Amino acid sequence: MQSKNSRRKFIKNTALATSSISVGLVGGVSAKSYSRILGANDRVTVAQIGCKRRAGAMKSAFKAINDKLNIKYVCDIYKPQMEKFGAEIKEATGQKPQQEGDIRKLLEDKEIDAIFNATPDHWHAPGTWLALEAGKNVYVEKPCSHNPWEGELLVEFQKKYGKVVQMGNQQRSAQESQEIIAEIHNGAIGEAYKAVAFYNNSRDSIGKAKAVPVPEGFDWELFQGPAPRAEYLDVYFDYNWHWFWPYGTGETGNNSVHEIDIARWALQLDFPDTVSVDAGKYHFKDDSWVMYDTMDAQFKFGDKTIVWDGKCRNNYPTYGVDRGTIIYGSEGSVFVDRNGYKMYDRGGKMVKEANAAEKSSTTGLGGGGSATNVHVNNFIETIKGTTKQNSPIDEGAKSTLLGHLANIAYRADSVIKCDPKNGQLLDKKLMKTYWKRQYEPGWEPKI
Repeated sequence: MQSKNSRRKFIKNTALATSSISVGLVGGVSAKSYSRILGANDRVTVAQIGCKRRAGAMKSAFKAINDKLNIKYVCDIYKPQMEKFGAEIKEATGQKPQQEGDIRKLLEDKEIDAIFNATPDHWHAPGTWLALEAGKNVYVEKPCSHNPWEGELLVEFQKKYGKVVQMGNQQRSAQESQEIIAEIHNGAIGEAYKAVAFYNNSRDSIGKAKAVPVPEGFDWELFQGPAPRAEYLDVYFDYNWHWFWPYGTGETGNNSVHEIDIARWALQLDFPDTVSVDAGKYHFKDDSWVMYDTMDAQFKFGDKTIVWDGKCRNNYPTYGVDRGTIIYGSEGSVFVDRNGYKMYDRGGKMVKEANAAEKSSTTGLGGGGSATNVHVNNFIETIKGTTKQNSPIDEGAKSTLLGHLANIAYRADSVIKCDPKNGQLLDKKLMKTYWKRQYEPGWEPKI
């Protein structure tokens, strides 16, 4: 925790441009009153929101940069889970965080500099803008939004409050990924024109969902948060909320965002012209999973193309590994994943290879690995003004949008045409139906 003197200390000529505070009110108090200017040697006071899957990766990252953090809170809507994770943080870091089950109460603490938002998808954007309104920096897991409109809002909120917002697309901070993307941009494989992003897994049946009493210690009301109220189903408790539209974004929101982000980064693309998909639910057809489990999506950007090949219930290794991105160029090709890259000439001969020093989990629930540690460190150092941010939220929002567009094409059973300036749908009816979602009254965002 910072000393009182350091909190009062005004550091001139701070390099942290993203910490400039815009004029506005935060709960009736000016945003400026929430600002805290950190020096390079100050600890950043943080809170972990969500204590299940990705929280494990955050624990590893917190341990790696423990001397830079004051871990003040852990927060979760399921009390036993929160208590367990709090104990794990103490064991890993020596710090004993406070426990708070309601993010809204936690955000009232002016000592908090940043939150790590590892909640379900439908909470990613709302949790982020609530934190921004309270003057906090935010590390938000992918996808950064539950629908396209929320992605647009996050960019606006970040600009309004001037805080650091970083999505958990951790490959942006991986040394090997940075290295090979720079080489692609410098012409190492000629003109890059196409990328194939892929993921395969063997997710099992989730069975038939049943309405059951809410588990003891589980705050179902707060879990739903901005989503319209519904009865509690047993499958919502752990992870399988991903496959239900009120809470999840499907595998395309869950995992394609990582690989599509690499593809878009390599090809230097923003918004597509058209999006088409071939998708369906082909496995365990009688279970309660409501979305597709297999999707081939094609995103056209003029004369460049990104393809998403997602098969989360068929683990056939089409490309030799379970996930990654292949970039094709006029003079060669590159395969890149979380563990390094391989570059090939036009004849198919490998001409360069780099392996990550530490292997990362690829399809395991929760992920993890050194890339997450480095990405979290980049977020913290950006807050402190000592480095350049690797993944500004406007970049994260663009990659997340591609997943949303694929989902819209699937749900509308249509090839969709987009405005290449901002990605919005040219079909006004589809725009009205799918660009936003329905919010529980009182939870609508306002900016």
